[in-house]
Amino acid sequence: MAYNTLIVTKEAGVATLTLNRPNKLNAWDEEMMQEGVQAIEEIRSDLDVRVLVITGAGRAFSSGADVTSLARVTERRSVRDELSSWPGIVTVAHQLRQMDRPVIAAINGVVAGAGFGLALACDIRIASDQAKFSQIFVKRGLVPDTGSTYFLPRIVGTEKACELMFRGNVIDAYEALRLGIVSRIVPHEELMDEVMALARELASGAPIALGLTKRAIYKGASEIDLAAQLDFELYLNSLLFGTEDFKEGVMSFLEKREPRFLGR
Repeated sequence: MAYNTLIVTKEAGVATLTLNRPNKLNAWDEEMMQEGVQAIEEIRSDLDVRVLVITGAGRAFSSGADVTSLARVTERRSVRDELSSWPGIVTVAHQLRQMDRPVIAAINGVVAGAGFGLALACDIRIASDQAKFSQIFVKRGLVPDTGSTYFLPRIVGTEKACELMFRGNVIDAYEALRLGIVSRIVPHEELMDEVMALARELASGAPIALGLTKRAIYKGASEIDLAAQLDFELYLNSLLFGTEDFKEGVMSFLEKREPRFLGR
């Protein structure tokens, strides 16, 4: 499907979703929100896609919600209307966390506000050395959203999350790395090569096992009962024992070769 505000490409099990409003720093207007929900659903439904990469066109990953668009929405909708449903970018963040395959954010530049929340919803974040990060919501008179108040404290701790959100200041890629917001920094011109190399590596893995591993990780992050998590891990593996991929994993080990996983 063709989109006006997004570019979706697929190759060798990897889908790349590029936010494509570079003249607006890839800010999310209503059209992008609608198309984002549709695009993620399209990608999720494509069983040939094993990994999703998200990045931005131009010099930004995403500066968040389009403030001009927000002003128009505020003029014509009541607060009650706003609270009755999730904006599209919030839905996209939820879709990414629920997606049963790895999602990598290639953070190529500015990432702020809801764009920052969207990046936090991804499983792995790799940053260009030119990336800049800001939880800018407070400077717009807003509470951080798009999952920011859920994701960020779990990554950097409550106190540091408070500082970043209360101040709304800008941090560079190296501070983001120190805080654990990104897993690595690469030279700007090498960003997509590095990200795609990782994406292809993950795409060669066992897709069912990767999807269930993602589910187990996020359940474990909030699970307070170790015994319950141990039981959940055993339950997931009991499902995987019946898959062709498990058999292939065992046979490839015995035959001393790389496995060829088919996702079944």
